[in-house]
Amino acid sequence: MRHASRPGWRDDGQYGRRLALGHTGGEIVTDEQLRDFLDRQDLVGLQRWLREQPPHEIAAELSRLDTAEMAVPFRLLDKERALDVFEELDPVHQQEVLTGLRDSAARELVEGMDPDDRARLIDEVPAKVAKKVLAGLSFRERQMTAALLGYPENSVGRVMTPEVVALHRTLDVSEALRVVRTKGRSAETVYTLPVVDDGRYLIGVISLRSLVTGHPEQRIDDLTDVEVPTAAATDEAEAAARLMQEANLLALPVVDSENRLLGLLTFDDALEVIEAADTEDVERQAGASPLGQPYLSASVVKLARSRVVWLLLLIVAATLTVNVLQYFEDNLAEVTALALFIPLITGSGGNAGSQSATSIVRAIAVGDVRLGDLPKVVWREGRVGLLLGVALALIGLLIGGLLVGFDLAAVVAVSLVVVCTWAAIVGGSMPLLAKKLGVDPAVVSAPMVTTLVDATGLIIYFMTARVVLGL
Repeated sequence: MRHASRPGWRDDGQYGRRLALGHTGGEIVTDEQLRDFLDRQDLVGLQRWLREQPPHEIAAELSRLDTAEMAVPFRLLDKERALDVFEELDPVHQQEVLTGLRDSAARELVEGMDPDDRARLIDEVPAKVAKKVLAGLSFRERQMTAALLGYPENSVGRVMTPEVVALHRTLDVSEALRVVRTKGRSAETVYTLPVVDDGRYLIGVISLRSLVTGHPEQRIDDLTDVEVPTAAATDEAEAAARLMQEANLLALPVVDSENRLLGLLTFDDALEVIEAADTEDVERQAGASPLGQPYLSASVVKLARSRVVWLLLLIVAATLTVNVLQYFEDNLAEVTALALFIPLITGSGGNAGSQSATSIVRAIAVGDVRLGDLPKVVWREGRVGLLLGVALALIGLLIGGLLVGFDLAAVVAVSLVVVCTWAAIVGGSMPLLAKKLGVDPAVVSAPMVTTLVDATGLIIYFMTARVVLGL
């Protein structure tokens, strides 16, 4: 992905450096003016706004416009700037821009994209549009894009860049620099340079810093990092992006099954992969299906559809709670005050389970916890739940004793200790068990854990009441 230069910084005496967007000649053009320019059809003001904002800011504001409105400011951009802005847009908005352009302009725009960004766009648009886009590409660009689309969905091969400056291991530093100067303009990055042998077999990588500061006659073999991690093209993109994050890499070499260099996963694409994965996890943890597109671009019907299935499943699961209440109906009739604390018990257990599940799902995502750590997680979360339960029980004992008497308060206190301990164990273990079964851990996190703990928490509560109160 191409990147525009960063906007300027200016000194603010009290607060240090502060980002100054669109600051020219003492006049600050704010993002809110875009809508005003369009409403007043002020093309001069609109051109000035487009000229003074960085590409990522323009893309962010264009994505908030309707499809018809988006085409007007986009057509006012020069070719190079239009491409930078276009690549900053999400595929959904890229498709909207293309529909508002002439065929020749759309083809030229897509032709100038990096292959990995183009593949991402084609992967998201309808089949007819994708076929039309591919047909309009030059042979070289179409070949590179088709190669990326040939890798499995969600694989690192889909998001890597094949436009790489590879250096042969026999070159010296001065020769390698000449290669970088000659081929660097067409590459997506030159900060990490793969070093290869005959047949493009990967030997390692060399940083641009090492190359620039090296002695001109020194062989790059001597400067090559041969222990750099790599990813196979068929590996999961999220796993490769997390590997880059852990190893603090600017780019990760991607190879085939015989260790031949295919491309690089760059840090900007890795960040997008991680952002998409985290967004999906958050949506699943909230009990909704992933949208796969920005919130404001999704229709109301699609938003509702992404949530209704999970709500229906949770309603079915919640019937467990109803059945538990029916089973202990006689106990409720005998001591009606028990009903006062049902929300307290279920709410505390559900919250404790959700906290545990959220922590473990996140730990799985970043590689802190693995399947083999299940016993450690259960032991740790059980103790955490116990401590939380004791803290809540002390408060419950005090308040309950003043309101309904210490016998019933003791039931609440004991129940809180047991329920919180149980909820933390369930919340910590369910994501790992789901992972073992090949299910996304986020699917069985907060909503499902809360529903399960509600039902079992009531059983614990009423059983405790029977023992303590002799019901």
